[in-house]
Amino acid sequence: MPGPATNAAAAAAVTETGRIDPMLATLTGRRDFDASWIFERKFDGIRAVALRAGGRVRLLSRRGNPLEATYPELVEALAAQPGGDFAVDGEIVALDAAGRTDFALLQQRSGLTAPREVAAARTRVPVHYYLFDLLALGREDTTGLPLRERKRLLRDHLDFGGGAELRWTPHRNHPARGGAQALLDDACRRGWEGLIAKRSDARYVHRRSPDWLKLKCAAGQELVVGGFTEPRGSRIGFGALLLGHYERGGGASGHGAAAPGRLRYAGKVGTGYDTRTLRALRERLDALEQPESPFADRVREPAAHWVRPELVAQIAFTEWTRDGMLRHPRYLGLREDKSAREVVRETPPGR
Repeated sequence: MPGPATNAAAAAAVTETGRIDPMLATLTGRRDFDASWIFERKFDGIRAVALRAGGRVRLLSRRGNPLEATYPELVEALAAQPGGDFAVDGEIVALDAAGRTDFALLQQRSGLTAPREVAAARTRVPVHYYLFDLLALGREDTTGLPLRERKRLLRDHLDFGGGAELRWTPHRNHPARGGAQALLDDACRRGWEGLIAKRSDARYVHRRSPDWLKLKCAAGQELVVGGFTEPRGSRIGFGALLLGHYERGGGASGHGAAAPGRLRYAGKVGTGYDTRTLRALRERLDALEQPESPFADRVREPAAHWVRPELVAQIAFTEWTRDGMLRHPRYLGLREDKSAREVVRETPPGR
């Protein structure tokens, strides 16, 4: 096993930097895989890393935001685990009546921290934490181990039978017949978001990696809110959000990575809102309003309101048009766990 690295040391590093960067998957159109790959369900929720060190549990979003007050039942379940310290990676989800992960439903829990509000929301919208990786166990850093070994240790050392809050993420091996396409077709028939293909012998790295690949059933991604239109008729709040994404790599950032380029306009979304969302979003948009458009492209919307590009929205849509616009977009919710400057158009490599 790799050399000792205490969870206490890992927790201290999180405190200092404000985050632990999780391993991220790359979108792909690939369907040809060999037997070294395994396949997990792609969840539509909030990525979270949990650390238990010295009796304390921390639950952190991928940006390092604390989530303990919003999901206290997950903290309780992690604290009740037998054994010692650990660090795990997974996805917080809400499930609809058919057992599908539902990001819009999860929005009813996201951002709540007041104990009374959280208690009421827990009854309406129970959440689950699907664990799929182990980063540390006791005094050992497990990120250098092969994925199959990390998953075996996760399953063997955590108790997934004591309640519904913590759930093990099963995987499928590469099938002899039909390959990855057969698995993806089955996932899509079940109403899943898709699959994550993972190299079973790969180590865990704190960045986006070609060793984890996203196979999607339908189009959809995060987009940046750069403006909005006024409501018409009996509608309240606003008419539509004006959306965009950053160009990839406009130059070197201070961390050595490619800095995002210009914010490109991708269209507007006017569906998917309830009355509460329209009111709440309008308040946030008004606080961000600015006189100039943040988009590099001309936006042909009369009397549009422009906002600082800070909010990130999860959008479902059918496809990209040839001129880079969204076709049939639908608003699903805000993503508080992702920075606007990270948002680029997702396309499989080579396209």
